[in-house]
Amino acid sequence: MSLPAIVIGAGVNELVAAHYLARAGRRALVLAPRTAGEDPSTEIGWIPPRIVRDLGLRRRGLRIHHPDPWAAVPLADGGRLELWRDMARSIESIRRVSPRDAAKWPAFCDRMGHLARLLEGLYAAPPPDPLSREFADLAQLAALGLRARRLGRQGIEDLLRLLPMSVADFLDDWFESDALKGVLGAAGVMHLRHGPRSGGTAFVLLHHHVGSPAGVFRPPLSNITHVLNGLPGVEIRPGAALARIAVRAGGAVGVVLASGEEIAASLVVSGVDPRRTLLGLVDPGWLDPQLVRAARNIRSRGVVAEARLVFDRAPGLTALVIAPSLDYIERAYDDAKYGHVSSRPYLEVRGEEAAAHGRHRVAVHVQYAPYTLADGEWDEARRAALGDRVVEVLARHLTRLDAALVERSVLSPRDLEDRYGFPEGQAYHAELALDQLLWLRPAPGWARYRTPIAGLYLCGPGTHPGAGIAGAAGANAARVAIRAD
Repeated sequence: MSLPAIVIGAGVNELVAAHYLARAGRRALVLAPRTAGEDPSTEIGWIPPRIVRDLGLRRRGLRIHHPDPWAAVPLADGGRLELWRDMARSIESIRRVSPRDAAKWPAFCDRMGHLARLLEGLYAAPPPDPLSREFADLAQLAALGLRARRLGRQGIEDLLRLLPMSVADFLDDWFESDALKGVLGAAGVMHLRHGPRSGGTAFVLLHHHVGSPAGVFRPPLSNITHVLNGLPGVEIRPGAALARIAVRAGGAVGVVLASGEEIAASLVVSGVDPRRTLLGLVDPGWLDPQLVRAARNIRSRGVVAEARLVFDRAPGLTALVIAPSLDYIERAYDDAKYGHVSSRPYLEVRGEEAAAHGRHRVAVHVQYAPYTLADGEWDEARRAALGDRVVEVLARHLTRLDAALVERSVLSPRDLEDRYGFPEGQAYHAELALDQLLWLRPAPGWARYRTPIAGLYLCGPGTHPGAGIAGAAGANAARVAIRAD
């Protein structure tokens, strides 16, 4: 029997990579460090259409959920600013808080849509190396240049201005409503240890718009991970705790499990974060000292906790965003900057679903909650205090919330690291900062999924194009590995 292509991890990128390898005739073995059911069942992010077509996901039961409204922002007067997939409904909602902003909304959405479509093409392939003289890289750069020229003068100027800007400065140029700028600005700092006045955050807002319809600035939810788990053609081995990747003569030859079992492989694709893969699972002696230094300096500073609430009735929290203004988000960041949990965190409800016995489960994104605290460690008392704070903030905007709440729990950044393998609790594995994007992700010179160790590839969200684009890194990495063989 032929040696398997081993994929480490069972997230969406790893499973996509495994299925592409299987389609190319490889025997694909997925090693899932955690047992089935421990990973999140809902994937957040746009799925490139090519992946859906290639893997036949629609006929296998893929469901993509687009919350509508996609954001509901409580207002000081007791109403809500609701932003919808329907442009006309969003304009009418915005008009109630600012007629001026309502008039600008269509032009803003149109111009952001043009820029997002440019990124769609860039995200569907390995990033070009701007310093390479290889024909493939030169052709890719030329094609990118042509697509950029089609944006016209206005589009190119928009792109060049947006790239280094803070999302606060960018939105201040467009709008006057605090509520509108707050909900848009929140997307620019999602999972970042930055505030809305930090440079480069306007690009992160654009990143999260990729693949979405005009006027929608949050990615959809889907069951893609569940569907991929049920596809035939790939062997999945749950509970396979990994000790190291075996390397001989400069090439990956298999893996060694924590149990001591060795599994030989034709190649290894790792969805584990780049820093741990290169410095923990591989002996760094196989790597150039410059790459070792670069891997050590990958920033993965987690600032997000997840609150899980259970209610005895539908609480009406779907798509709720607590980010009343850019100043509110900036002050929330100020606490975390000095190692403290935000006294007034930015909250975003990521899911609300019916559960057994008439109960309803709600997942809440809580930012900012730093991985490393200035005054101690994450323990049960700190998690409970953060849960109380989340409920307190939500209750200001919803009457009788406390009465309906029957259960609460909090996963701190350290819990997210332990449970899901997020380095320092960072769900993106590497922050989406300008110096960690495109051909610089995860490190300069190593952005095309290959590593200096022959037969070892990276495919997780710490590689191009990053989190929020479900499966793209896995598909790109598999294509690179297949071509290299």
